[in-house]
Amino acid sequence: MKEIFPEAIRKLPEADISIPGITAYLSQDKNHQIIFMHFSQDAEVSAHAHLAQWGIVLEGKLEIIVEGKEYTYTKGDRFYVLEGETHSAKIYAGYASMEFFEDKDRYAVKE
Repeated sequence: MKEIFPEAIRKLPEADISIPGITAYLSQDKNHQIIFMHFSQDAEVSAHAHLAQWGIVLEGKLEIIVEGKEYTYTKGDRFYVLEGETHSAKIYAGYASMEFFEDKDRYAVKE
């Protein structure tokens, strides 16, 4: 299987995200996080809100509902969720993304 992310990203610490089928690498800064995610199986994320989130779809498909409005994103698409907007998602196997979280502590490093 061809790797989605280069070795430099795979050397980053894994993020502790409790979604089945996810592999996520964490780039941590003092004011934000960047997460490189790949899903080996379909997943659903229940409704939640946090600080701003921006992402770009590298592979696959994402359906996201933001404040009641549904959007579908595929390879090359970008999305942005404003701070405090309630959103949920359906993520399809094979999905990969790079996502910026304004939260500096959205995710912890996997132990």
